[in-house]
Amino acid sequence: MIREIKNVLVVVNLAKEDAEKIGIEVEKYLVSNGFHTEVLRFVGKPPSKTASRFDMAFSLGGDGTVLYCARLLADYGIPILAINIGYFGFITDVAKDEWRTAFEMFLDGRLGISERIMLGTRVYRGEQEVASYYGLNDTVIASGGISKVVRLSLRVGNTNLGNYRADGVIVSTPTGSTAYSAAAGGPILDPEMNAIILNPICPFTLSNRPLVLRGMDPVFIGVEEGQRTGVIMTVDGQDVISLEEGDQVCFQVSEVRARIIRSNRRNFFEVLRSKLNWSGGPNA
Repeated sequence: MIREIKNVLVVVNLAKEDAEKIGIEVEKYLVSNGFHTEVLRFVGKPPSKTASRFDMAFSLGGDGTVLYCARLLADYGIPILAINIGYFGFITDVAKDEWRTAFEMFLDGRLGISERIMLGTRVYRGEQEVASYYGLNDTVIASGGISKVVRLSLRVGNTNLGNYRADGVIVSTPTGSTAYSAAAGGPILDPEMNAIILNPICPFTLSNRPLVLRGMDPVFIGVEEGQRTGVIMTVDGQDVISLEEGDQVCFQVSEVRARIIRSNRRNFFEVLRSKLNWSGGPNA
C-alpha cells in the first residue's frame, strides 16, 4: 500500500566523502516534491535531538550513522532509509546511486521494513539507576587501560554463570553480530532474530565461550571488587561511561525496535557473502 510520508529527516555524516553532495541532492529532491524536510549535518559526535515529528529518515553515511539514527528514532518507530556512503556496510545495504529509486519504491509500498531489536542497557550503582541506553549493535564492558584484565560476574535471569577474567565482554544484538563480536570470534546471526550474544574478549580461561541467549532473558554483569584498572562501558562505540567496582549492568531486549527499510537489490545473506568474500575461491 502507498505510504503517507510528509515530514522527512535527512541525517548527513559530513566525515564521509560525497555525503554533503548527496545530502544536497536528497534535500532538493524532497523539497521540490513537497516534502517538509529537515537536514541534520554533523562531523564527529552527532548531537542530541528530538525527532518525534518525522515520518521517516535518510541516513547518509556508514553503519555508524545508522547506529546513531536508530538510537535517535527508535522510540518513535520512524523507519530509516540507510544509504551506504561508507566503506564497509552491513546495515547500509542501499548504494548511494540507488537512493531515489529506493525511496520511491518505499513510498509505493514495494519495499518492506526490517524490524531489528535494540539492546537496553541500565547501570545500577547500589540501589540507584545511574545511566540507561539503547543500542542497535552492542554494549562493551572493557578495561580503560592497555592490555589489562577485568574481573566481571555474570548472571542470566536468576542463574549465576560464574565469572569472567578477560579483556572485557561484548553483549551484542543480532544486528551487531557482524561487528566487533564477529571480530572477537562470535557467531553471526540473522539480524531479525530475537537473541543476545555474550562474547568474552580474550578470556583468561579458554572454557569461556560465546553464548547465544534467547531475547527474553535479562543478563546481569557485575564489576567485581579489586580491579587493577579502570573499567569503561561503550554503547554502539559512541556513548561511553566509566564503571565503578560494585556496579551492576542489566541488559535486556528493549520494547522498541529499529526499523530499517529493506533494499530490493540485495538481502543480508548476499551482503554477508560479498563482504566476507564467501566465494569459495583462493581468497575466501
